[in-house]
Amino acid sequence: MASGRFYLFCMVLGSLGSMCILFTAYWMQYWRDGFAWDGSVHMFNWHPVLMVSGMVVLYGAASLVYRLPLSWVGPKLPWKVLHAALHLLAFTFTVVGLVAVFQFHNHSKITHLYSLHSWLGITTVIFFACQWSLGFAIFLLPWASQWLRSLLKPVHVYFGACILSLSITSVISGINEKLFFVLKNVTKPYSSLPSEAVFANSTGILVVAFGLLVLYVLLASPWKRPDPGALTDRQPLLHDRE
Repeated sequence: MASGRFYLFCMVLGSLGSMCILFTAYWMQYWRDGFAWDGSVHMFNWHPVLMVSGMVVLYGAASLVYRLPLSWVGPKLPWKVLHAALHLLAFTFTVVGLVAVFQFHNHSKITHLYSLHSWLGITTVIFFACQWSLGFAIFLLPWASQWLRSLLKPVHVYFGACILSLSITSVISGINEKLFFVLKNVTKPYSSLPSEAVFANSTGILVVAFGLLVLYVLLASPWKRPDPGALTDRQPLLHDRE
């Protein structure tokens, strides 16, 4: 029964994550005239799609690798590689998303990194790069002692949750900033809540819901790999298989 709830929860998370990406892409395609890679505003439209895909959805999925029951038994190395690879894929999406917005700003002669959204976003990306590099060096490469890994593991988990929280904050501020920019000189301004605003706001709510559920599984749920030799009744999914 507990394992059924877990995998149902995973299905909900997967659906929410897919909706976050699809809603963002639909917003850019339907209301903002689609995508290109030419320095124009259509190139900018890749930015929100790639950042939601990388910094929120893929990052959230990578963070939960060790919550899968299959990862609780047997060697950890394959799961470490998967964890690192998914985060690297998320970081790759993020870098391409940054290239899109920086090239758009260069093409349109717009100042870089002047808004609160951009400050939050670039800070999040820097933290992400540091987190991945430290995790790769300490937890994936074989040189670090078990003592050092045990010492740094809570810090690694804490900053992982912080980065996801900052990513969600950056996405929400970015959605809000984009709507203020594109709906300020039109017949239906943002304050009148036109259909684009309703859709974009709803996309933001989906992102928040996805992030909160990931943080719950990551920090508050009992679904986690037990310490060696510590299989107890608090690990219900394993006992369901016995």
